[in-house]
Amino acid sequence: MPIAVDIDVMLARRKMSVGELADRVGITPANLAVLKNGRAKAVRFATLAALCEVLECQPGDLLRWEAEAGAGANAEAEDTVVE
Repeated sequence: MPIAVDIDVMLARRKMSVGELADRVGITPANLAVLKNGRAKAVRFATLAALCEVLECQPGDLLRWEAEAGAGANAEAEDTVVE
C-alpha cells in the first residue's frame, strides 16, 4: 500500500506505549495495532484527530505516501487517452 504509517516513530518520540496511546485516544489496542502496522484499509478523521491531539503532531507526522515500485509507468499508461 502506498500509504505508510509512522505511529511507531511518534510513540518513540513521546516515550509512550501502545496501550497508553490506545487508552488516551479511546480505541482498543488491537485496532491501534492494525493501524500502526499498516493493515488498516481506512481511518476515521475523528480517530486521526485524536491521535494527533494526544501525540501533539500533525497528520503528516503519522501518515506519508510512498510510491509503489513500478507504479509510475503503469499510472502513466492508464492515464493515456487514445482517440
